[in-house]
Amino acid sequence: MSTLQPVETNQDPQQIKTEVKKFYGQVALSNSAAGCCDSGGCCGVDLDVKFAEDYSQLEGYVPEADLGLGCGLPTQFASIQPGETVLDLGSGAGNDAFVARRLVGETGRVIGVDFTGEMVKKARDNARRLGYDNVEFKLGDIENLPLDAESVDLIVSNCVLNLVPDKPRVFAEMYRVLKPGGRFCVSDIVLEGQMPARLRSVVSLYAGCVSGAVPKADYLDYARRVGFADLTEFRLQPMHMPQDALARYLSEAEAAELLPATFQLYSLTLGGRKPMQALQHPQLL
Repeated sequence: MSTLQPVETNQDPQQIKTEVKKFYGQVALSNSAAGCCDSGGCCGVDLDVKFAEDYSQLEGYVPEADLGLGCGLPTQFASIQPGETVLDLGSGAGNDAFVARRLVGETGRVIGVDFTGEMVKKARDNARRLGYDNVEFKLGDIENLPLDAESVDLIVSNCVLNLVPDKPRVFAEMYRVLKPGGRFCVSDIVLEGQMPARLRSVVSLYAGCVSGAVPKADYLDYARRVGFADLTEFRLQPMHMPQDALARYLSEAEAAELLPATFQLYSLTLGGRKPMQALQHPQLL
């Protein structure tokens, strides 16, 4: 599988999006289940971090759609009901969308949105091969969702928001497209402590679900500020980050000074609800 080089950035959103899209396009074309968070390395940067969860025992699981890109099992905690319309943010090859489809049944609908054309094609090919007519995959940016307001009952997402430069905007878009009383359940990577700025400047670590992580408190605040209520931390699991691997992106002096006990990454599965009396103008940071 092709990998990203350790390109440096000043956190320019467009550069981040370009490099992330490039990498995930390569993952889709590789036809291999060795992706961002697989044991083979984190997004090709050889960090030897395993985030991905085992989907194989879930009803609706489609092995061809599982590229090892997740960091949780959001559908497990989402209380998906028959007949619901479910939106999957960053749907990839369709892994979570197909599990959700099994739960919504023939009367429900699942919509996947991904900004990588190769992933959307792969997901559509999987759905066509399986004969699923109530699953739709759209090409789009989750910072500007191609959906009408108040059109979905539930949003799920798996290890995607950490890849997006404008996370508050994504939460605002989630709020916009959910029906009053609708809910979300997302698994994502969050941070405790302070990540060295040098690590944040490496785009390949951003694509690797590392340098785009924000503090958990900020992540929860983004959701609250747009109006989400009843926030629930279903699962919080520490992720081991080998310091010797991260040290390759730092000078010897930086590694000695900054790495010891400076930060910890976690896989967080978070749920929340849009109130029945929704805010008309969500507050963005």
